[in-house]
Amino acid sequence: MSGNEDDWLALKPQEPSPSQCCGSGCKPCIYDVYEKELAQWERAKAKQDKSLLMEKKEQSNNSELNPDTFTAFNISSVEQLTEDTYQYKFELPGNSNLRLSLGQHIVLRGMVNGLEVQRAYTPISPGNAEGYFEVLMKCYEAGLMSQYIKTWKKGDMVFWRGPFGGFPYQPNKHGELLMLASGTGLTPMLPILQSITDDEEDETFVTLVGCFRTFDNIYLKPLLQDLARYWNIRIFYVLSQETSLEKLPWSYQENTYTGRLNEDLVKTIINSCRRKPFVLICGSSAFNEDMSRYLKAAGIEENSCFVF
Repeated sequence: MSGNEDDWLALKPQEPSPSQCCGSGCKPCIYDVYEKELAQWERAKAKQDKSLLMEKKEQSNNSELNPDTFTAFNISSVEQLTEDTYQYKFELPGNSNLRLSLGQHIVLRGMVNGLEVQRAYTPISPGNAEGYFEVLMKCYEAGLMSQYIKTWKKGDMVFWRGPFGGFPYQPNKHGELLMLASGTGLTPMLPILQSITDDEEDETFVTLVGCFRTFDNIYLKPLLQDLARYWNIRIFYVLSQETSLEKLPWSYQENTYTGRLNEDLVKTIINSCRRKPFVLICGSSAFNEDMSRYLKAAGIEENSCFVF
């Protein structure tokens, strides 16, 4: 093989490994980016013109979020919320914001033992937050990305790209939103909730059902309590590992259930809704499948649901 051929092979884009795809349906997916860069490399090689590769960008430091390239953001604070969940705050230049639509997610890139890993997360900060954004992250004992996240400290630079997805929310389009969230599945619900409470003209009713293991595992209690004070917001908690409500603060006892969110409880909550609900679901794949099945049994049509 000639030296020139070796030079071109060294410049050829590498096909992503499965760990590099976050599995969230991003457009463009990392495989889309690879196909684009591969086509660019093939054109440049055919013309023997390496200057045609100069358009390629793998990461950026201009603090502008971009769906095609990864951008570096500085961690300004780290707060541990539960034994395995953390809230990270990232700096944005000046008074800029991410310009995310409601419920959109961004993709994080990490390196663990030489392996690149990508995962999707939804910022919990309000859509109009200026100068920063916040992300809620749960760390798993055997999780590859979790191993990377656990090393973070204030001042570290972290690479994100996006935004992707999102729920096309319009004020007053639905009489009531029923939000079914498990664990960190709460995150895409919060910007929508805050958008509704910040808009005096938006009279959408909201019923949020948050599923957690124990009372101590409930994230962001002060924020949720503040939201529940609005006239059009109800929040229920379902705690799978609590056996009694007696030890809970009295302000939580009336709106908390023990056990799991099952078909009967879903029907009870739907029947208590003030208007016909449009349902938002976010959790593990098993949770999403269970909720979709329960909703169908309760007479909620598929076009009246959205799964993050």
